[in-house]
Amino acid sequence: MENESPVRILLVGPDRYGMRACVRLGLQTTVVWGAASWDQGHIAIPDEVTVIRVDDHTSAESVLMALDRAGLTSSFDAVYSTAEDALVMVGLLAAHLGLPALPPEVAVRFRDKSVQKREVGAAGVATAGSAVVDDVHDVSGITELGFAKAVLKPVAGVATERTSVVSSPADLQRRSEEYRRQGTAQRTFILEDFVRGEEWIADGVLFEGELLFCALGRYGDPCLTAVDTGRPLNYRHFDPDDESWAYDRALPVITASLAALGLRDGIFHMELFHDPGTGALTFGECAARRGGGLMQEVVHAKFNVDLAQCAIQVALGRRPALDVKIRRAVVGGSHLTAGPGLLLDCPTVDQVMARPGVEFARIERPVGGRTPAVAGTDHRIGQFMVAADTADELQQRFAEVWDWFGPQVRIVPEGLTPRELRGLQSTLRPGVRFGDTLWR
Repeated sequence: MENESPVRILLVGPDRYGMRACVRLGLQTTVVWGAASWDQGHIAIPDEVTVIRVDDHTSAESVLMALDRAGLTSSFDAVYSTAEDALVMVGLLAAHLGLPALPPEVAVRFRDKSVQKREVGAAGVATAGSAVVDDVHDVSGITELGFAKAVLKPVAGVATERTSVVSSPADLQRRSEEYRRQGTAQRTFILEDFVRGEEWIADGVLFEGELLFCALGRYGDPCLTAVDTGRPLNYRHFDPDDESWAYDRALPVITASLAALGLRDGIFHMELFHDPGTGALTFGECAARRGGGLMQEVVHAKFNVDLAQCAIQVALGRRPALDVKIRRAVVGGSHLTAGPGLLLDCPTVDQVMARPGVEFARIERPVGGRTPAVAGTDHRIGQFMVAADTADELQQRFAEVWDWFGPQVRIVPEGLTPRELRGLQSTLRPGVRFGDTLWR
């Protein structure tokens, strides 16, 4: 019997767990990798994976030109990406290459928040009212918000970047002037009616329209609250047995929302708002990819489900063989943060892992790099995963790590004068003389 040809898959953009899944499944794997993320250098590349460098892996032109140069324009059985800003392009690319993938019209519903809310609302699912701001650099024509309090954000944004609350046209004008001064590339924004309550999350797997798996959970604070207050983002997933009431309440909303958006195959990360007083759920938004942060790790640790491997199997047209094993512990993830400045030193992964309850950690910001002010949920030094016996103990362990980590981070803060920098030297290097000197 002749050896069968290996199954060939094209990954668009870096994906550490996607690459690992491809290797474990024995796939011949090629990754097109854009310059900006390549320069980050934080994702290890398995020896079995071929990397094709491109200027921009979200650009169809960049990807197609690179594939043509490599003689690979007709060399794949499947294409897949977990890069949010590449999803529509990948749908178009797959159609061009004659490969199965998320259709571009469906990808648009998951990228454009105004289209998403229109489709979900039309299906009878509760969601916030919204209005598109065509150009956030010029809001002179907007004399009323239409809402008592609104959330302003990019129509195709991610990670709560450039997301803020506005309460009046004057607030909106101030934001507009700020973004215009910054010269933001994103200019189409959306105003959404502000929804109060807990922010819930749902991470799941669909195959041929069937919901095979769904892990429901919540953020400790809503993402916007975490960004506004600078408090590290944290989250956990509910236990399907001990907290079955949450699944009973949310699954009908989740399935109706996914049906309205047209997702039949793939992984999703959904956010909803829960009113503890009434029990009502309001659809927030949904991505047709794995959730960010440590969602992959937390779901795997709690449920024994590898979302990345499921995603690759679905991309190949294979039904994932799930072996769900629910762990009794409460498992959650959180961020390691610090103030803005030049990072000189911070605790190591091993030191973080030695803290009570910590089962996994990743330090992402390199020494010598700049730590930005927290203006999005991707702004962090690192991440860690914790297990505990109760939700309260989980929050306690998060707080213990935050309180321990922060004082050990050494940063040269932004905006210091030369005099202040000189004063800082003795703090950073005690016992070393840096002062002015005189000869004789």
